[in-house]
Amino acid sequence: MSQLPSVFTPAPHPAERLHELLLAAARVTPLRPAVIDYTDTGELRVLSYGQLEALATGYAAELRGLGLELGDRVVVESDNCGPAVAMMLACSMGGFTFVPVSPDTPDQRLLSVLDAAEPALHTRLAEQRRGCLPGSLPTARFDATGLTVERAPVPRVRHRLTAVTTDTAYMIFTSGTTGRPKGVVMSHRGVLAFYRGMLAHGIVTSADRVASTSPLQFDFSLLDIGLALSNGAALVPVPRGALRFPRRFLRCLTDTGTTHVNGVPSIWRHALRHEPDLVAELTGVRGILFSGEAFPLTELRQLRKLLPGLRVVNCFGPTETMAMSLADVPDPIPDDLERLSIGNGYRGAELLLIDDDGRPVDEVGVVGEIFVRAPSLFSGYWGDPEATRGALVPDPLDPRTGQLVYRSHDLAYRGPDGELYFVGRSDSQVKIRGNRVELGEIERTLRECPGVVEAAVLLLKRPGREDSLGAFVVMSPTAADFDERTVSVFCRESLPDYMVPGEVHVLPELPVNHNGKTDRAALAARAAA
Repeated sequence: MSQLPSVFTPAPHPAERLHELLLAAARVTPLRPAVIDYTDTGELRVLSYGQLEALATGYAAELRGLGLELGDRVVVESDNCGPAVAMMLACSMGGFTFVPVSPDTPDQRLLSVLDAAEPALHTRLAEQRRGCLPGSLPTARFDATGLTVERAPVPRVRHRLTAVTTDTAYMIFTSGTTGRPKGVVMSHRGVLAFYRGMLAHGIVTSADRVASTSPLQFDFSLLDIGLALSNGAALVPVPRGALRFPRRFLRCLTDTGTTHVNGVPSIWRHALRHEPDLVAELTGVRGILFSGEAFPLTELRQLRKLLPGLRVVNCFGPTETMAMSLADVPDPIPDDLERLSIGNGYRGAELLLIDDDGRPVDEVGVVGEIFVRAPSLFSGYWGDPEATRGALVPDPLDPRTGQLVYRSHDLAYRGPDGELYFVGRSDSQVKIRGNRVELGEIERTLRECPGVVEAAVLLLKRPGREDSLGAFVVMSPTAADFDERTVSVFCRESLPDYMVPGEVHVLPELPVNHNGKTDRAALAARAAA
C-alpha cells in the first residue's frame, strides 16, 4: 500500500458547492479515512475519501436518473453515518436540497415535515422502517452498496440547467411558533462561508478523528461533518444508543482513535460523574467543541483536570447562521470566572449589540440584542416570508445600504476586550439538551390533549439539576380525573423526546400580569416552591 501523505492541503480553486469543499481531500488523499462508523451489527466500518466520493457519485447518478429538478427536496431519514454523509454529498452533486430527519421522529411530526417540504423523494437507511409514509410519496432506500428505488417519482419537465452557489444546500426543520416545524433554508454559499471561517480557527488538522454526537437533523452534525471533511480529517459518528451509557460512549472514543469530540456539554455529564477514571484514559483526545447550551464550569474544570492540556472551543449560534462565533476557553479557567465568553464572531462575521431603540450598544457590561452581519446567513424560512422579514432585517447601523443582517433575539453584553457574554433570550425560544425549542409548539400540542383547555410551558432551572420543561395546564370542568402519564403519552405521539415536559402541574387557572398575558414569573415561582 502506498504511503499516505501526512498533510492535506485544500485545492487552490474556491469551492462553490458543498461537495466540492468536503471531497477536496479525495483528490490528494483518497486512501485516508473519511468516515469511521459502526454498522448495524456493531462492527467498525471505515470509508476512505475515495470510497466516500465513489458512493456519493453513485447515489447522485441514481438521483439524476429519476428526473428530479434542480432544487428539489430529498428527505434523508437516517442517523449520522457514512452512507448518510454520502447521500448529503450526492444531493449537492445533483443540485438537490438535502432535508435530514431522525429515525426517532414521531410519525405525526414527520408527516408535518413532509407536508411542508413537499419532497420529490424520501430516502432512508436500508435497515430502517417507517410505516406512516403516504402511498403517493416517492421512496428509496440506501446503504453502503447503493440506492434502491421503491416508488419512483413521476417524470416531469426540467426547467433549470445549471446549479449555482446561491442554490439551497440543505433545509433544517426546527421547532416553530405556529406549532408546525419551521424550515431553515441554507444556501451553498452560506454554509461554505461558515466552513471557511471555521477553518481559519484551526480547530483540527488532517491527522484528527472528529467524533460527532449530534443527530443528523440537528445542524450541529453538519458542522461536525464540515469540520472533519474540509480539513481532510476523519469523521466518527457516535451511535445514538451509546450516548446513554458512559462506558459505551467512552469505549467508542477509544476504539475509533478519536482525537476531538463535538457535542452538547451534557454528553460528558454521566461519564464525569460515574466513570472519571475511564475519562482520564482518553489520552488521545486533544480537543472538544461544544455548543447548544452552557458548559457548567464545575464539570468543565473536572474534564480539564482529567485531560490536562485539552483545548476547549465554545461554539455559539443558531441554525440560521449555523454558528456565529467560536471562542477558545482559557486554560486554566480562572477561579473567579462565572461565565464563559462566546467571543465576537468567527472570521468573516461581525456581531452587533443593539438596544431596544435600535441604537448600537458600545459600553462594557450593557446588555443588548445580538444582530449578525455575516456571509453565512440563511436564505429564509421555507414558505414563511413574514417570519423571514422578522429575522433578516435592514442593517440597523445604515439601513440605506439594503444589506440584511440576522436579528437573533439573543441577549449579551460586551467585556473589556470586546468579547461577548450571552445572558439569555428575548423571546420564547429555549434550549433543551442542545436542541432549540419553541415553547409555543409544546403549548399547542398540550391544548390538543383531551380535557386540556389552557396550557403554558416554562424552562425550569433548578440548582444541581439539568434544565427541564414544566407544563402548567387548566382542565375542562367536564374532563376526567387528571393523569400526568396520559398527557406525557399524548405529547410523545407528536413531539420528540426532548420536547416532552418533564413535569405537569394542574391549575384552576393560569395567572396573568397587568397586560393580561400569562404571568410566567408567577408560574416559575410556583414550580420552584
